[in-house]
Amino acid sequence: MVRGGFWLLVWPVWKREAGRLRAPLRAVLPLLVTFFGFFPIQEAVRGRFEQKAVVGSLEATGLLAVLLLAIFISSRLFDRRPIREYGFSFDREWLRSFAVGGAIATLVNAGTLVVALAAGWATVSGFTGGNGPLPFLPAVLVVFAYIAVAASWEEFFMRGGMLKNLAEGANGYLPRSIAVVLALVLSSAVFAFLHSGKLTHPSQAVYYLVAGLVLGTVYVLSGELALPIGFHVFYNFTMATVFGLGVSQDSPAVILLNTTGPAFWIGEEGLARVVFAIVGGGLMIGYIYWRDGELGFDDRITQWTPRTSQSGGDR
Repeated sequence: MVRGGFWLLVWPVWKREAGRLRAPLRAVLPLLVTFFGFFPIQEAVRGRFEQKAVVGSLEATGLLAVLLLAIFISSRLFDRRPIREYGFSFDREWLRSFAVGGAIATLVNAGTLVVALAAGWATVSGFTGGNGPLPFLPAVLVVFAYIAVAASWEEFFMRGGMLKNLAEGANGYLPRSIAVVLALVLSSAVFAFLHSGKLTHPSQAVYYLVAGLVLGTVYVLSGELALPIGFHVFYNFTMATVFGLGVSQDSPAVILLNTTGPAFWIGEEGLARVVFAIVGGGLMIGYIYWRDGELGFDDRITQWTPRTSQSGGDR
């Protein structure tokens, strides 16, 4: 009787037959682990050092350590699944898809730059500047390292952690396709909310909601994080550091722009960015179709393989 009472008490948080936490907790705990792990590091670094290069390098290193720890803890304790099931296979096809995502992101930002110049919203004022006391190339490498780790961090906990676990949890209660769509929408809404601190007007949230939907759709169609991570990393990097389009980022840039156009169109959350983010999503979906010969929600999105078994398990 005591044992039955115990299982009744833990039922809301623990799935007894699967031996792991329930889906809502599995979806949010990786985010909490990374936040509470990285915040003290960030505060300590920024409180002790002033040079941007030193701060950026140390923060990138700390964030990478926290990310690896979060993946390990999630795999071992929260999800009890192999790490590869988040979408990390790192084989040749994974690396090829990562590169394709990066190339599409670069093309998308180049398109945004061409439109901004053609419309008179921006003019080129110079080249290779904004690197501060560091030589240009080392400054760019520091920025790339930070962006790469931060984007990978977001893709892990938003897509690999949150979207996947929400889809798994809803699957069985809802038809599989509806469960995946619901998880996609909810995780995209959270993604937009987490970026709300940057916004000066509620309408700008549309940009982040669209970005979440684009990256999430690519994830559920491919079953891998390669395309979303590649796109996210190189979108953020080339936007600011190659094409000088990063309005809110203080970083070195290959092309220095003087932006005079309306924020509604060419601002960092402007309509031009929304349109080109959708174009990028379409190109990635086209690549998935070309590679796989079909489009559909990948079975891996709602798959769970217990760490102690190679067979599928309870969701």
